[in-house]
Amino acid sequence: MGGDLRLLEEAAREAGQIALRYFKRDPEVWMKGGRSPVSEADYAVDSYLRETLLAARPGYGWLSEETVDGEARLSARRTFVVDPIDGTRAFLNGRSTWCISVAVVEDGVSLCGVLDCPAKNNVFVAAKGRGSWLDGRPIKVRTPAQIPVIGGPKSIIDALPHGLRAKLPDVPYIPSLAYRLAMVAKGELDATFVKPNSHDWDLAAADVILREAGGRILNEAGKPPRYAGRQVTHGALVAGSGSLLDEIAGAIVEFES
Repeated sequence: MGGDLRLLEEAAREAGQIALRYFKRDPEVWMKGGRSPVSEADYAVDSYLRETLLAARPGYGWLSEETVDGEARLSARRTFVVDPIDGTRAFLNGRSTWCISVAVVEDGVSLCGVLDCPAKNNVFVAAKGRGSWLDGRPIKVRTPAQIPVIGGPKSIIDALPHGLRAKLPDVPYIPSLAYRLAMVAKGELDATFVKPNSHDWDLAAADVILREAGGRILNEAGKPPRYAGRQVTHGALVAGSGSLLDEIAGAIVEFES
């Protein structure tokens, strides 16, 4: 697994440099489905990562936001799960909260993952059983304060019990879901909700980073999401740790009902 993590780190580092060549330089943009922007930077990064990672591990499957999916990956033991630029809207708006998200998944579980955030000069890495690291320093979730800081969609936060909801501070919108989950892992947020229709590539790398930092992502059944199967989308999710996670997990059940 160490070899896979090193491969991800090196590839994500170079991919970040490719993305920076387009950052704040008005790249060409198209709309997917009329709603979601994708830029020439996304495609350039996706192409580089696909060629580099599959050349190094030709037996692995490939699942990426910017590559047409196919069933061939389902027969692979391990799969690369990739978002070339997580937070494309932030990238296009010149904000720094975007990242290259790459993970290796086996049997539905992320074994290792990297979030390379070149505009912030931050790199998150983690591998199963080996801890979670930010810029070479170990990170852990924090013990929630009496008034926790919870990110995510207001529509789900509104489903929290009134007594808790009324005292929560406002958290600015963070367009990169992967980066928002990493903020929980490094103790900048206590928890976050995830609106329905997130995808494997939004979550897989951040999942192992959060898990190795002492946190969890849960679905409405109280189970961790699984990745790289036939179904690559998810319902509402919650991420956090400890008793706070248990306390707020019911909000996604309430929201989905």
